[in-house]
Amino acid sequence: MKDSIQSCIEASIQVKKSILEDGSFLAKTEDAVALILTAFRNGKRVYFCGNGGSAADAQHLSAELSGRFYLNRKALPAEALHCNTSYLTAVANDFGYEEIYARLVEGMLEPGDVLVGFSTSGNSPNIVKAFETARSRAISTIGFTGAGGGKLAPLSDILLNVPSNDTPRIQESHIMIGHIICQLVEAQYFA
Repeated sequence: MKDSIQSCIEASIQVKKSILEDGSFLAKTEDAVALILTAFRNGKRVYFCGNGGSAADAQHLSAELSGRFYLNRKALPAEALHCNTSYLTAVANDFGYEEIYARLVEGMLEPGDVLVGFSTSGNSPNIVKAFETARSRAISTIGFTGAGGGKLAPLSDILLNVPSNDTPRIQESHIMIGHIICQLVEAQYFA
């Protein structure tokens, strides 16, 4: 069992090392920080979406911005779109699960807002549909995916595609990158 534990940790470290050594990925992370800062400075909002563990990551990172990261400071306008279960179950039942986020993007987001979507494959139909809706409404998009980016790649203004096809390793890197973005946004916004 110890070998399996070590193997999992080593695999996680290797994916993170690949990110660390990828100047393009680091530059895209800086771009994500700048995009979110611009939205907040212009009185706009940041919304997050995902499924399963990626929904948990979306909710976690929205809380880091709307609550606090390191600093005791005013709340930033960030929200995870999946937290209203009555809405989710009604729309999934009446229109289909692929519509749950697109309808919220249509009804709540405004030009200048940012939509951050998590999909390890990049092909989750409800995230893809939300990004298509965002694109049609001049809403900026940041896609968190695995290697390749899937269908989200051409729909993402900034694509943070972790160089892995292993879902747990991708999600571990997503939360690391998300924490870095939250830390830098908070530090710069409240400097």
